[in-house]
Amino acid sequence: MRSVKTVRAIRTPGGVSVRIDPRAAVVFLLLAAAAAAVSVVLIGSGDFPMSFGEVVGTLLGNGTAAQEFIVQDVRMPRVLVAVLVGASLALSGAIFQALSRNPLGSPDVIGFSQGSTVGALGVIVLFQGGSLAVAGGAVAGGVVTGIAVYTLAWKRGVHGFRLVLVGIGVAAMLTALIHYLITKANLVDATRATLWMTGSLDGRDWAQVWPLAGLCAVLMPLVFAHGRPLRMLEMGDDAAFALGVPVERTRVVLMGSGVLFIAVATAAAGPIAFVALSAPQLARRLTRSPGPNLAAAAMMGAALLLVADWVATNAFGDRMLPVGVVTAVLGGGYLLWLLVTERKAGRI
Repeated sequence: MRSVKTVRAIRTPGGVSVRIDPRAAVVFLLLAAAAAAVSVVLIGSGDFPMSFGEVVGTLLGNGTAAQEFIVQDVRMPRVLVAVLVGASLALSGAIFQALSRNPLGSPDVIGFSQGSTVGALGVIVLFQGGSLAVAGGAVAGGVVTGIAVYTLAWKRGVHGFRLVLVGIGVAAMLTALIHYLITKANLVDATRATLWMTGSLDGRDWAQVWPLAGLCAVLMPLVFAHGRPLRMLEMGDDAAFALGVPVERTRVVLMGSGVLFIAVATAAAGPIAFVALSAPQLARRLTRSPGPNLAAAAMMGAALLLVADWVATNAFGDRMLPVGVVTAVLGGGYLLWLLVTERKAGRI
């Protein structure tokens, strides 16, 4: 006999009711604890190693001047960028997988990551812009690609299968444009572009943290507030409309948020592959709960990118790898497993 899933409802004094899945809440807290622990380990790693206790003590204001400089000015920004980028990628993936009703409906599969990459490469190759201009180009490229995909996929609404097909086609064209831009670049710009395309957290400082944190502070509450309508949209437009969801308005808000998440994450760290694809699916399997599981997905994305960064910086001796290389290797294996699983289930 199948067990019944327990969901608790909490009503605030203001009359707002919040539904909480105990298992999902436990998974979220465990992922948060894991992300915090890996963050402390990452901060303590490097040419000036620090123990777990020393890092915690420094974060609490009990470190030496040298420790405070290393933790707060050198290593903390990199960790915070990893957390925010991982969460942003995961939320973008959860949104588009839910809207497309397809586990392969990830922004790095349906063209949005490629759009941000084209925008950044255009600034590097054509204008030799600085880091701020490259970040702006990445955001602009992602937004333009999002508008193009939405427009091309529109036909009395945007349906999941059509969104994925249009996105894959756009991604293929943008990938060709990426290769063209690299061939047109001089040696210095081509090297810079290739390094940026790998996806890296090296050299990240507070200048990358604050814009990313500001966007997340605005978009995350907006997306979480649309968690229930997003879950209704997974059942189809007709069912969502019958349940009182303003379908197109909700879809536009969520797609816009998802595009901004992937664009700003790409601007901050380059196109880091497969986190947006794998984090929402892993979170769903851990929570065993239907729906996008937005909070668990965001924390899973942060934890995955932190672990990948630790592997990239510590698992190969003195040779530090860009974090995008590690996520691509791990994510490629996950994608193959997902394709085999979906095929056995008869969904593809």
